[in-house]
Amino acid sequence: MVHSKILVQGIKIYAYHGCLKEESIIGGNYIVDVCIEADLSKPSRTDKLNQTIDYVTVYEIVKKEMDIRSKLIEHVAKRILDKLKKKFPKTNTIEVKLIKLNPPIPGDVEQVSVILAG
Repeated sequence: MVHSKILVQGIKIYAYHGCLKEESIIGGNYIVDVCIEADLSKPSRTDKLNQTIDYVTVYEIVKKEMDIRSKLIEHVAKRILDKLKKKFPKTNTIEVKLIKLNPPIPGDVEQVSVILAG
């Protein structure tokens, strides 16, 4: 059994998350990274897409959940994690990193992020 990781990194999405009313109107830039640990021994031998984690499906789940407004990025990351776990139940661990670029805080802050794993 080969335990490996599939990484889908740098998913860039414009979304409307945040506690401030302005954020629901103006929106902002986000980056999502997904790391999925799974047994990839079978697809590495067979070369069949239906036996592995499809990157397109990962992207579609991230995009769909990012389109649903939340106040907290923690809430969005948890929804993404839950949907990925449901879609790919045979995975060992899934990690979701959600980055909010240029958050509206007083000060020069490039980004804030949360990482959830399960």
